[in-house]
Amino acid sequence: MGSLLAQLIDPQFLVASLVGVAVFATFLTLALPLLSGNQLKSRMKTVALERDAIRTRERARMASEGEKRRGLRHTQKPGIRDFVEKLDLKRALADEKTVAALHNAGFRGQNPLNVFLFMRFVLPFAGLILTGSYIFGLGLLADQPLLVRIVVCIFGGYAGFYAPNLYVSNRATKRKQSIQRAWPDALDLMLICVESGMSTESAFRKVSEEIGIQSVELAEEFVLTNAELSFLPDRRQAYENLSRRTGLEPVKSVMQALIQAERYGTPVAQALRTLSQESRDMRMNEAEKKAAALPPKLTVPMIVFFLPVLFMVILGPAFIQISAQGGLFGQ
Repeated sequence: MGSLLAQLIDPQFLVASLVGVAVFATFLTLALPLLSGNQLKSRMKTVALERDAIRTRERARMASEGEKRRGLRHTQKPGIRDFVEKLDLKRALADEKTVAALHNAGFRGQNPLNVFLFMRFVLPFAGLILTGSYIFGLGLLADQPLLVRIVVCIFGGYAGFYAPNLYVSNRATKRKQSIQRAWPDALDLMLICVESGMSTESAFRKVSEEIGIQSVELAEEFVLTNAELSFLPDRRQAYENLSRRTGLEPVKSVMQALIQAERYGTPVAQALRTLSQESRDMRMNEAEKKAAALPPKLTVPMIVFFLPVLFMVILGPAFIQISAQGGLFGQ
């Protein structure tokens, strides 16, 4: 035991051991990069596999959701498309304002435009035939002159021609109201995301997930804008597309602020905070205008419905007592 301890504390043995450890460490340092291979290649392969898995999972989720509700894409109808292309209805009945109105109403792609043009072509004839069948077939307005009945039939066809425009306009108005109500809250959420260090794409994606409870239309717009930011070569085009699809001035102001931030590198947090407060003030002003316009609107319903009931309640007992005593003028 003593000889082993003496050998371990021998200076020559210690120097030899340290030299061996140093040589082994040097060899290991030089050999590990050669044995480990290309780490970047393996990491990129792992990322590619993960991306493919995420893409497959998202496609399956979108396909399952597409069966339950209508997505951003509309199914192409070959019959309507061929009919519109054969008669060249796009040149005759559509322009840039028509496409913008459809976008504001939430209809995207070529198929909604084809359906809109098909309806504008078919509904006038349908309205004319329906009105004519009621007037000349069922004898409606039989006591009126022939010219009056013909004018009524023409008016039915005219109403059928503008019925698609009225539907799209009503749909766009409801959609704008939904987006405008949820826009200040969406800006607050985006401000929180930006101040926490998230990128613009991540902020749009996160806000779209949270704001969908309040406004499905705004969530769809944010999802579409996030996709355009990822694929379009110019990010400014994605912001301009969002402002054009919504058709709202508050959205346009925010998009201009984001465009300036992208171009000049200015901080966007303060601009979002100011614009959020302005949007909230505009929403409050709209509510105050509606509240101020309520009393004149209630005047006619009060006169027609409330005052007669009030008079009956007040004068009813008196008339009952008079009738019980023998009539109003006695007997």
